[in-house]
Amino acid sequence: LWLEKNLLAEWKALSLEVEVYLCFSLIPLFEVLHNVSSSEPQKKTLNPLMPWSIAGSPVQFNENGDAPGRYDIYQYQIKNKTAEYKTIGHWTDQLYLNMRAMQWPGGVKQVPASICSQPCDPGWRKKIVKGMSCCWHCDRCDGYQYQHDLYTCKMCRFDLRPNKNHTACQPIPIVKLEWSSPWAVIPVLIAILGIIATLFVVVTFIRYNDTPIVKASGRELSYVLLTGIFLCYATTFLMISTPDVGICSLRRIFLGLGMSISYAALLTKTNRIYRIFEQGKMTVSAPRFISPASQLVITFSLISVQLLGVCIWFAMDPSQALIDYEDQRTADPEMARGVLKCDISDLSLICLLGYSMLLMVTCTVYAIKTRGVPETFNEAKPIGFTMYTTCIIWLAFIPIFFGTSQSTEKMYIQTTTLTISVSLSASVSLGMLYMPKVYVVLFHPEQNVAKRSTRSLKAVVTAATMSNKFNPKASLRPNGEAKSELCENLETQGYVDDN
Repeated sequence: LWLEKNLLAEWKALSLEVEVYLCFSLIPLFEVLHNVSSSEPQKKTLNPLMPWSIAGSPVQFNENGDAPGRYDIYQYQIKNKTAEYKTIGHWTDQLYLNMRAMQWPGGVKQVPASICSQPCDPGWRKKIVKGMSCCWHCDRCDGYQYQHDLYTCKMCRFDLRPNKNHTACQPIPIVKLEWSSPWAVIPVLIAILGIIATLFVVVTFIRYNDTPIVKASGRELSYVLLTGIFLCYATTFLMISTPDVGICSLRRIFLGLGMSISYAALLTKTNRIYRIFEQGKMTVSAPRFISPASQLVITFSLISVQLLGVCIWFAMDPSQALIDYEDQRTADPEMARGVLKCDISDLSLICLLGYSMLLMVTCTVYAIKTRGVPETFNEAKPIGFTMYTTCIIWLAFIPIFFGTSQSTEKMYIQTTTLTISVSLSASVSLGMLYMPKVYVVLFHPEQNVAKRSTRSLKAVVTAATMSNKFNPKASLRPNGEAKSELCENLETQGYVDDN
């Protein structure tokens, strides 16, 4: 019993001691909780370095009253085909990483950049992702745009193009048709040969000016026609020369003038022949205005219409050279070029050549009407062949010229096509009308003689009229063809002077 009483007394003393110890140990904690729950908690701060602990570990709180976090950091790694989470660091009051224990994709050892978006390259603008100011997409400044700042692209001015990395604009190169270009060499070669041949014919005609062949050709109109042929060839050099105000003005004048002179002279010739033989079917009297002076007046009247149109054009729109940046504005700015040219649009060119085309068509109509008259009296058949060939040339020119209006090589193709067409038209006239005569004059002088007395125009008309009256079949021949039995008796191997 005594032992039981002693053990009970010791247990109560020990319990009291433990109770007192616990109370005194918890007093700081109660004080802290009391301060936190007091009426003015904002004035009480918790000392994070308070020297007390639980189970031997220091207890700390941050300024928000939260205990500091303790974290272990793992990385998902695959080693020897076995996947596991491996501890590579931890966080208590600061970060600690074991860089050697970490693995990166691709086996690289350099730490990847921890950013949302990489900086944009030069020529690329930032397009911010909505709601994420630190993330963006990079959009290229393409086409004729350049990078104005980090976030915008702007178009270059019409005469500029972006540089290679689209960070600034630079002038667009200016091009023109060069003399050394293949597009220019062929037209120039044709023009030079044509000018030499034309001058050769002129010199030959002047040297043999009083011979029957030259006289029968109509010397006055022949020289006018040769002048027009010369100008057609010379136009090639104006079309290839570097455009300026002077060159552009000369282009306006001579591009259509050479053709107008040529076709005005041919039209006057064919019209004269037509009127002579139409008059001969009705009366023996000669038609009016068939003298050389009258023919020159008619020819220059037709030419003056062309000159008048050019003068009106100059008054309404003075000539100038310009740089066309739209002609070769390609999708790739590197290929863009500005074209130095005269201010002659396709419509203006049509108007410029339209009158010459009208003369050409009218001359062709008269050539068809006079195709059946006697060859020894006129040049109707050679003129007819000339006009048929010329029409074919210009019918081929139209689709080539206007069909390439959208091509980047438009300037070269159109200039070459135009100059070659004009030169070919002049070559056809020169070759069919004058080369045979020059050949006879130089290599067969025995044929260039008057073997009978020259008959007057009135006698020719009388013979043609009388042949229609005495030959019943003559009325069935086209255009009152006068090549009848009586006419054949009057014809010889000589040439009749139409003057």
